[in-house]
Amino acid sequence: MNISAVNISGEEESGGQDSPTRSGHMHRARSLRSDKSILTLNCGSSSVKFAVFNFSSEPQRILSGSVSNIGAADSRSRGQSADGAVLWDEEEPSVNHPAAIDAAINRLEQGEHISAIGFVGHRVVHGGPDCDCPEPVTAQLEARLRRLIPLAPLHLPANLEGIVAARLRLPNAQHVACFDTAFHQSAPPIARRTGLPRYIEKDEIRRYGYHGLSYEFVVEHIRETEGAHALEARIIVAHLGAGASMAAISNGRSIDTTMDFSTLSGLPMATRSGDLDPGLILYLLQEKKWSPNDLQAMLYEQSGLLGISGRSGDMRSLLGIATDPNVRDAIDYFCFQARKRIGALAASMGGLDRIVFTGGVGANAPEIRAQICRPLEALLSLKLDNGRNAGSEPIISSETSSIQLNALNTDEEKMIARHVAAVARKEDAFGREVI
Repeated sequence: MNISAVNISGEEESGGQDSPTRSGHMHRARSLRSDKSILTLNCGSSSVKFAVFNFSSEPQRILSGSVSNIGAADSRSRGQSADGAVLWDEEEPSVNHPAAIDAAINRLEQGEHISAIGFVGHRVVHGGPDCDCPEPVTAQLEARLRRLIPLAPLHLPANLEGIVAARLRLPNAQHVACFDTAFHQSAPPIARRTGLPRYIEKDEIRRYGYHGLSYEFVVEHIRETEGAHALEARIIVAHLGAGASMAAISNGRSIDTTMDFSTLSGLPMATRSGDLDPGLILYLLQEKKWSPNDLQAMLYEQSGLLGISGRSGDMRSLLGIATDPNVRDAIDYFCFQARKRIGALAASMGGLDRIVFTGGVGANAPEIRAQICRPLEALLSLKLDNGRNAGSEPIISSETSSIQLNALNTDEEKMIARHVAAVARKEDAFGREVI
């Protein structure tokens, strides 16, 4: 990687933006400069994924990277250019998210093709009951997100750490929060209900749904490549990865989704249980005397593929040792539950025209797609094409299949960059303050 230090503070090299006020706010830039870059941050519980895009009507990726195993001795940093060339890949100790973000920005300072970073987009897993669009990061928003931590205890603390660390390192950039729950705000009221009494089911207690940035990317991809008419179809998008969910989408809008109030619900995941009988939770608390903290740790960190296999929560690793009976059981259970959810979501829309498999597993694991789809061929008018599926081609259904099957790599970072650009243009047009 060629070294050519650049200013990524968010200010111009000379004659820059207005200085920040004592409150941390800054006045609107006189104009939004197209030579500035957008940094996207996706902070997980033990990782940070980042990408840099140019600022344009359709942001283009310059590079992407990640810091993995944060807090562990083998923490690793990796970066690659837009064409996939590896820029760096080495062990780099990061004791926490602020350290990981600081290290990533240090790397970006050395990139000769990176303009000043004027905008930072943050993936935030939960926006609360009234959040239906990206929002500029403010002190009020941060306070609201802290109050929401009990709704997403595994994700929101990391999201907030990322926001604080990036805001301190890039104080003059405009920071925008993009919410995974926002896409599902269009779901009909009946799909938001929990079954609890009305006097309890209010304020923040409702079904939310997650992975909205991924679903939104799929919808926009279909619109751009096939036209708006293609979204008239009844579509199930299966976002299958370490976190997994499915959504029923009709006319480009969320109709129903497998994830419920929390990110624990729905499909089994790498380490999360998926749906459980509420009576089992009561039994563990009351009869087995489990503490809430122990129960939370089991449900979020010790269950799912890891808990059933006893070996790993990573599907790629499990497929390599699938002769182990417990591993085979974990894979079979995952696919069994996925098939059930496809049937339920199809029923919620009154039919099914298309299934899109995305996420790390959904887009890249032909064996899993086959195991999910094959038994459905006797129930639904679909037929998987073995050759297309093996190659993870964009269309993996056969010519005789009435239901189209797709494999598609999602791009949540690009969706975040689009949202940031739209928010920045709106702020500029209305002359509002930015952060």
